[in-house]
Amino acid sequence: MSGVQRAAVVLLSLGEAQAAEVLKHMSAKEVQKLGVAMTSVSGVSRESVGKVIDQFVDTLAQPSGLGSGADEYVRAVLVQALGEERASGLIDRILLGRNTSGLDTLKWMEPRAIADLVRNEHPQIIAIVMAHLESDQAAEALKCLPDRVRADVLLRIATLDGIPPNALNELNDVMARQFAGAQNLKSSSVGGVKVAANILNFMDSGQDEQILGAIGEVDGELGVRIRDLMFVFDNLAEIDDRAMQAILREVPNDKLSVALRGAEAKVREKITSNMSQRAAEILVEDMEARGPVRLAEVEAAQKEILSLVRKMADAGTIQLAAKAEAFV
Repeated sequence: MSGVQRAAVVLLSLGEAQAAEVLKHMSAKEVQKLGVAMTSVSGVSRESVGKVIDQFVDTLAQPSGLGSGADEYVRAVLVQALGEERASGLIDRILLGRNTSGLDTLKWMEPRAIADLVRNEHPQIIAIVMAHLESDQAAEALKCLPDRVRADVLLRIATLDGIPPNALNELNDVMARQFAGAQNLKSSSVGGVKVAANILNFMDSGQDEQILGAIGEVDGELGVRIRDLMFVFDNLAEIDDRAMQAILREVPNDKLSVALRGAEAKVREKITSNMSQRAAEILVEDMEARGPVRLAEVEAAQKEILSLVRKMADAGTIQLAAKAEAFV
């Protein structure tokens, strides 16, 4: 069995509550991949299940055969993990036909492929499409579009306040025909300043400022609102000590030492003040021993830590400052 299939066997061996807790710590893409695998696992022998379980938990009792009633199990687990509203669309994609279509299909495409698909569309159409994607995916897709288009699209995303369901369905139908599907979206609530800020959070350093500058020339007040809602690495200095300590327990020291190379002094102070004296000394020694580090490595490390912070905030493990509302 593949790794995903083995993970599906483990989750099917757990109770609904325990499986839901596991899924809460996974991304939408991971949840969908596991959900599809869970619905397709059938006819697994006791011996095979035992071998899989032994790889994860030696003390887990050997379960019975799996496969029957998997659809109902997956539905119950997803609702517990994500809530009825968030889970409904994902349940449809997993259980109804096992495939996605229309705008939802784009969420599972490579960013460059999405950019190629919408490159020649009107900026308003591109904005609607990008607003439906995950923020990091939308940011990667925007990077593949011409510079002149990026600011226009972000401006339109920030000023989106939902669109008529019939217009959204028409756009979805156009996309669906390209993928030979026919699934309507359940919600027309897309876009907004927070969505635009979230997407900019995932843009490369310099690109975000370029886009914000272009937006500010068109609508200065809107540019300020977007900037205020963005959460960048330096904003870590603004979170409370308990949240910082929780973050530090999850971040490897080698990753932290690279990320801090490009951080403001207040961020370094915030981090070291929430470590033991010995741990802070080791961190500083590690930074000094490494020597020069490329800017790309620093930015990559910071983005990785910010991604972890976002997952912790989404899971309710930590609370971020009010300025970071868009980020969570």
